[in-house]
Amino acid sequence: MTEVAPESIAEDGNARPYSVSELAFALKRTLEDAYGFVRLRGEISKVTHHSNGHVYLTLKDERAAIDGVVWKSQVRALSIRPEQGLEVVVTGKITAYPAGSRYQIVIETMEAAGVGALLAQLERLKAKLAAEGLFEVSRKRPLPSMPAVVGVITSPTGAVIRDILHRIRDRWPCRVVVWPVVVQGDQAAAQVAAAIQGFCALDGGGVAPRPDVLIVARGGGSVEDLWPFNDEALARAVAGCAIPLISAVGHETDTTLIDFVSDRRAPTPTAAAEMATPVLAELKAAVGDLGSRMHRCGGRVVEDRRARVAHAERALARVPDLVRLAEQRLDIASGRLGAALARNAALHERALVRVASRFSPLLLQRPQAVQRQRLDSLTARLRPAAERRLERAAERLLGLSKLYAAADPDRPLARGFARVARVDGALVRAGAELAAGETVAMTFADKVTRTAVVDGLAADPVAKTAPKPAKSKPKPATSAQGDLF
Repeated sequence: MTEVAPESIAEDGNARPYSVSELAFALKRTLEDAYGFVRLRGEISKVTHHSNGHVYLTLKDERAAIDGVVWKSQVRALSIRPEQGLEVVVTGKITAYPAGSRYQIVIETMEAAGVGALLAQLERLKAKLAAEGLFEVSRKRPLPSMPAVVGVITSPTGAVIRDILHRIRDRWPCRVVVWPVVVQGDQAAAQVAAAIQGFCALDGGGVAPRPDVLIVARGGGSVEDLWPFNDEALARAVAGCAIPLISAVGHETDTTLIDFVSDRRAPTPTAAAEMATPVLAELKAAVGDLGSRMHRCGGRVVEDRRARVAHAERALARVPDLVRLAEQRLDIASGRLGAALARNAALHERALVRVASRFSPLLLQRPQAVQRQRLDSLTARLRPAAERRLERAAERLLGLSKLYAAADPDRPLARGFARVARVDGALVRAGAELAAGETVAMTFADKVTRTAVVDGLAADPVAKTAPKPAKSKPKPATSAQGDLF
């Protein structure tokens, strides 16, 4: 049976109720009395150096964690500097923080106990990737100066995405495409890697445009919270990303593996938004300043040219002086022109007289007589040859005319022959070619054509009424020439 202190019993016999402050400070005193001096070993997972000089940290192992504080007066006395991931052995006392119902250890001494397991694992992975050249500066690509689309890979519900959107909207209004992922837990690394690969697979032809730059962002947290971003597969996905990528995981003091393989590392998500986008107002001001400088430079060039022209003008003679000098030269030249023309005419006259004295009519008549004599001689020789050639041509023409008359197909018609042709116009050269009853056309010397039927009567009624031709004279004896048809 539990004993109750007399001062805790109320006048009515019931237990007296504690106030919250009384209970909190009673528990604080109990902890301090029971654990006034403890020696604790653990891994530092989070260190915060406050502006007032105090250091707040967390000590943990694989199953539990406890908050710790080093007061400003004890910080300089520590043998080592508290760093995240360092395994240490500390001494101090356990106390409570009544305002927050939390207990903590007030650290008085700190000694290194070795590198933490997580930090050692991370160092081995960093050494492996560094040996493969994934951390080389030459692999890092420059960020676009004025991106049209910014891709953000982060949690859609946290404050990080709101900070990024707000910062981009203030600096450089552009399109932001958010790929929602979880940023803590076992699935975080796989989802972030899939988001990076998905952005790289976009071709810009679909609903979602291809980003010009990517931001992988997450807020601060402990080493365990940020550990998915130390995944080897995720680091290789970041290294193989075809789009410039900015890593903004954790706060400024937090460092993850993708910070080393990304193209740029931002201390905070807000800083990543500032790295990815320019300031529109600053660009406008820069353009305006360049325009002003251009106008000023143009003005200075014009002024310089004007000064040079004025200087050259002072060095040149005045226009009236140049005109008067030209007029003077013109007057001198015109005064000399008359005498010069007279002398020139006299010189040409004398030369003409000298040449004319050597010419006489005989010089022209002698060549004419020679040419006339040559012409008469050629005429006497060519006339007989021309006459003979004309005679031969006349004889040849007469022979050709006789041959033409002999070859005339209408000539036999004048001697009583007729030209027989079929209806289609084909000539009939032999009687055996014609069949009985076939209609033929016969053409006579007067160019009149009559039709007839072989071995029969004429079928054309007009032919029946045609007048009978006059009796022809008796045919002469058959000549030796034969039938032309």
